[in-house]
Amino acid sequence: MSASLSNIPLGDPADPGVYFGPLVSERRRQIVESYIELGRQDGAKVVVGGGRPAGLDRGFYIEPTVFRDVTSGIRIAREEVSGPVIVVTPYDGEEDVTDIANDSEYELGGGVFSPDKEHATDVARRIVTGTVGVNTASFPVEAPFGGVKQSGTGRELGPTSLGAYREPKAIFRSA
Repeated sequence: MSASLSNIPLGDPADPGVYFGPLVSERRRQIVESYIELGRQDGAKVVVGGGRPAGLDRGFYIEPTVFRDVTSGIRIAREEVSGPVIVVTPYDGEEDVTDIANDSEYELGGGVFSPDKEHATDVARRIVTGTVGVNTASFPVEAPFGGVKQSGTGRELGPTSLGAYREPKAIFRSA
């Protein structure tokens, strides 16, 4: 994974050959950088990335960053970084991994990867999150999107999102 990420093109998001554009602001970049530093301080190891890419001085770029040796109790594993940062947490068995995934105040999205697609789907059903991919990190644009817990309520996109624009009414009649 680290070799793949270190070769992913960064740059102008209007360029179809680019996979990672800049963050939205200097403040957002500072926040992501502070999370990267917190991960290091908490003992997680940077496998790839962790800094600003060379040659991209205009814009608010951060290298795609992967941490290993991440315990589930540290902030970089428990909070939404909202930047190109992935944490890899070791686990002991399937029950442990679902417990780790569900033990967070934030549950926007996740993914389950396995050669056994049906089994991965079963695991995905046990993860409490707004969106979960099976063998993919992208989702169809027509699918409902949104988080649970501190990641928000409600859904955007898809037919589920129309509920925000409706006012249900109950009418009762006597016999």
